[in-house]
Amino acid sequence: MAPAQYHDELVLLKELREMLPDSKYIFVSERGEVMSTDAVRKLLGRLAAQAGLDIKVHCHMMRHACGYYLVNQGYNTREIQDFLGHRDIKHTEKYTKLNARRFLNFDWGDL
Repeated sequence: MAPAQYHDELVLLKELREMLPDSKYIFVSERGEVMSTDAVRKLLGRLAAQAGLDIKVHCHMMRHACGYYLVNQGYNTREIQDFLGHRDIKHTEKYTKLNARRFLNFDWGDL
């Protein structure tokens, strides 16, 4: 059984599987086929424009956003490294550097 923190994701993936029982992909086109990299790039661009973002959005930003989100949710660096598929922990550590909450549990004693 999956840990509780994954419950929502599993429910959504099961619903997606019911909607597209013959597809092995998560991101599909209107025809139920795998979306090309260019299609995903264009979709992100349209969504960024609709959201009023004044920056050029690219697919890799989603990966970074996921890393920062996991850090802010309290997952440890090794779990995030494994999830993102980083071979070297240095690539994962960049996500923890911007999280000020990482200092909350420090015991400063009688300083």
